[in-house]
Amino acid sequence: MTAANSFRWMMLLAANAVVVGVLGFYSTSGAAPQSGQPPFNNSVEQRESQIRELREIKELLKEQNALLKGGADKLHVPATR
Repeated sequence: MTAANSFRWMMLLAANAVVVGVLGFYSTSGAAPQSGQPPFNNSVEQRESQIRELREIKELLKEQNALLKGGADKLHVPATR
């Protein structure tokens, strides 16, 4: 065996040891849902939640627009020179 061949074998063994070491940390149990719980919420519930939040945003925007329209004369704006 030449020195080049033995160096290649040592590098191959070292690479295999690194791969085995990295794969030793791999675990599939942590990502799986526990106790039969689905990974995502029910799509109908998600949609209802989004609609509820959008309605709240709509009401807040209406209130903000009313304040901006009706409160413009009450707002103290310093005169510019």
